[in-house]
This record gives sequence, C-alpha cells and structure tokens, in this order.
Amino acid sequence: MSTEAPIIDWHKLAKDAGGYSPQVFEFVRDGLQHAAEMSANSRQGEIIEDESRHVSGQDLCLGLRDLAIRRYGPLARTVLGHWNVQNTDDFGKVVFALIDIGILRKTDDDRPEDFVGVYDFDEAFAEAELI
Repeated sequence: MSTEAPIIDWHKLAKDAGGYSPQVFEFVRDGLQHAAEMSANSRQGEIIEDESRHVSGQDLCLGLRDLAIRRYGPLARTVLGHWNVQNTDDFGKVVFALIDIGILRKTDDDRPEDFVGVYDFDEAFAEAELI
C-alpha cells in the first residue's frame, strides 16, 4: 500500500476553479497560516477551549489582504489581478477548490458565501498603492 501524496495538477485545478493562476493556491495557503496567526495574536489572554486553527472566510480574506500588502506593497492589487483574483469571492472559489481536493478542511458552517463581498479590492488596496 502506497502512502505517497497524490500528484496535483495545479494548472488544471486553477483553470477548473475559475481560470486563476496556480500561484494563487500557494498564496491562499500561506494566507491561511497568516490569518490564523493574526487571529491567535488578537486572542492572546483569552481562554480558548477549541484548539483548532479554524479561520472564518471573513478572517481569511482580511489575512490575505494583509499578506498581499506585506509581500507586494503597492503592487498587491496588480499581483492579485495578474492571478485573475478580482474580489473576495475569488478567494472563496480558491479555498473551496482546495477543500474539494482535500488540501484544506471546512466545518459544517463554512460556505462559499462567507467570502462574498468581504471588502472592495479598490478600496482595500488603495492605501497600499500610495506607498
């Protein structure tokens, strides 16, 4: 019995998910880690009964915005656009494509609608473009 991880065709996955660049999948995975750390930092001192590192769709979108600005500065919006990511809905499509192939997990409460209209890209990245 083989325990090798399945080989993922990132280009096909990106195309099937909505015509995204394969780079966005790694970015979203990095963003999930970043959002979990942001959430943990904001909850310091609280008693946390559930030690899962679950991040809501809204929190993930906020973490992805922060990570994009940290990594790409004033080019954050341009980089996301190059990857064909135009709004937070696109982040949701990428996340659920990763869930569908077993890379990410979701709770019963997680839905694609959690990513719809979290923020307007033009407004969210306008400040970074002034840097």
